[in-house]
Amino acid sequence: MIQSVLANIAIGLVTSLLGGGFVWLRERAKRARAVNKRAAFFGVRPGQTCLMVLGNKHNAPGTAHHRDVRAVLELAMLAAELDCHVSLESGDFRGGNGDRTEFCVGGPTGGANVRTGGHLAAHMPGVVMHPYDATRADSVAIEVGGEKFLFDKGNQEYALVAKFTPVESVCPVFLVAGQTPVANLAAIHFLRREYARVAGQLSSVERFCLLIKVSDIGTYEFHRAELEREVTAAAFGE
Repeated sequence: MIQSVLANIAIGLVTSLLGGGFVWLRERAKRARAVNKRAAFFGVRPGQTCLMVLGNKHNAPGTAHHRDVRAVLELAMLAAELDCHVSLESGDFRGGNGDRTEFCVGGPTGGANVRTGGHLAAHMPGVVMHPYDATRADSVAIEVGGEKFLFDKGNQEYALVAKFTPVESVCPVFLVAGQTPVANLAAIHFLRREYARVAGQLSSVERFCLLIKVSDIGTYEFHRAELEREVTAAAFGE
């Protein structure tokens, strides 16, 4: 009788250990899949160095808008979560990104981020970032494939987000070109949370171009953002 009771206890313990082990392995695999999906969307590999390119404050070379700094900090936290290192350069950085995934933050308007302008010219013939001109309705508008997304400062703004790999590089560029620093921060903040849902709507996460809309800025600042449209074909001139 005693031996039978001990045997049942031993079997129960083994069963509990095996069950707990399977649950732990399942949860670990689930977390690994989530990390891999996020890494694939943003184009990074654990252990690599990510190049962060931060633009200047509008018409103030050598300084950066605090919201752009915060946007880069969000990207740096993302990199840390994916076990990546970070290298920071200014918007006048020259050269290829090579084996580093590049996060380039800031639009080219007013010379804020010259590198963004270079990326757009070299890779996205279907995109026009209109300059600031207080006399024109399309001032600071983002135009993609002939369609203009107008700038309504402090109310509704847009950010263009693109991912592509230059022919001379082995890692992609992740470009965030908003109409303002608020739009830049909103796009990054939104995609950090919603990358899985957005990825599910794309035909490929290897190369894409998105328009992120930020609305009700006067009330919610950068927190109310949504995917307005995927514009990959129009942006890359396909």
